[in-house]
Amino acid sequence: MAKFLNALAVLLSGVLAAASGGTALGQAFPGKPIELISPTSAGSGTDIYARMLADIVRREKLLPQPMVVQNRTGGGSLIAYNYFQTRRGDPYTMMAATGTVAIMAARADVNIGLENYTPLALFAVDPQAIMVGVDSPYKTLRDLVEAARKAPDTIVGAITNPLGSGREVIHMLEKFAPGAKFKFVTFKGGGEAVLSVAGGHTHFTTENLSEGLPLLEAKKLRALAVTSLRRMSQLPDLPTVAEVGYKFDAGTLRGFVYTVGVPKEIAAMMEKVLERAHKSSAWQEHARRHFYEDRYLASPEYAKLLAQRVEHYRAFFQEIGAFAKP
Repeated sequence: MAKFLNALAVLLSGVLAAASGGTALGQAFPGKPIELISPTSAGSGTDIYARMLADIVRREKLLPQPMVVQNRTGGGSLIAYNYFQTRRGDPYTMMAATGTVAIMAARADVNIGLENYTPLALFAVDPQAIMVGVDSPYKTLRDLVEAARKAPDTIVGAITNPLGSGREVIHMLEKFAPGAKFKFVTFKGGGEAVLSVAGGHTHFTTENLSEGLPLLEAKKLRALAVTSLRRMSQLPDLPTVAEVGYKFDAGTLRGFVYTVGVPKEIAAMMEKVLERAHKSSAWQEHARRHFYEDRYLASPEYAKLLAQRVEHYRAFFQEIGAFAKP
């Protein structure tokens, strides 16, 4: 009888421990560094804002443990997103998420839907820009588009993802200028893409304005237009693509997600940490310096925006013939 009671006590203690495990984890969290995944290479727009968050968390002492940025590149971000799915339910792995979350969910060849994520917060929209080398013969966006119309498939753009925002901008330019046809090559990150333009290896890039800033300031690149809804106060002389005559806007989402299955109390705690980081003077200055369109969305609103983006990208893929059966 005594052995039975001892065994029962052990069993009950195990059940109670399991039942309270989430709370205990929440109270102790984080007990080690958090891996913050950047799906693009060092120097890219995604890498830049991921490292800025990690720095704010450290400087503002928002967590007792640091965030450590890990670059997992390749496959149009598929390598990073596939890895992220292996960390299902792990609160120690977070993704610096762009619109690629929606792109993956919209792709017919990838089984990574929005149900695989716990959206935490959107911080900003990072507009794309059409940038050329400082010695480029194309002085305006119309010059560039007309060159692609007169000599189709000879003007080469540098982008990071054949299905991403940079590719979408090229598609929209072609759509609004019938007869224009660009080529493009892909790189592991926006930093590499803009360097290829500055080095004369490609003619232009449609990656994020923030990624080209160092080279713009060093007079290695020139910006022809930006894809924001309105002119940016920091660059009042830079027209929007809509002003030039191409009626569209585009930009890269800058947010953070967990995988599905992370304990709710920890996800809620991290949402509060991210909100504090976004309100910090360091982030506000970073956003101003990198020409972000400030747009903070908490988890529910961020999830709705991602769902809208999925439908947007499905339409885009259909237009460019991606995933069409041969």
